[in-house]
Amino acid sequence: MVTPRMRRRIKREFSLEKATVRIGKSGLTQQLLDEIDRQLEKNEIVKVKILKSALADKKAKEVASEVAEKTEASLVEVRGHTFILYRRKKRKK
Repeated sequence: MVTPRMRRRIKREFSLEKATVRIGKSGLTQQLLDEIDRQLEKNEIVKVKILKSALADKKAKEVASEVAEKTEASLVEVRGHTFILYRRKKRKK
């Protein structure tokens, strides 16, 4: 879960960063979800950009919430066609 303080920190730190994943015209594929999952596991935070061709009949917020749900991550922010996801790293025993 993302607290309001964490949300502000993440927004501030990642507002100037470039997106590391792009959702293209093929939409949300399993390979794309796997890549987002890998990056969340490694960095905890992922910035994703949705290209206009992927938004045929959906809004950016709908796509972002769908990705967050499928990757079990928290949606930090949606700004335009870009959104930020956060998921705490899983501890290894």
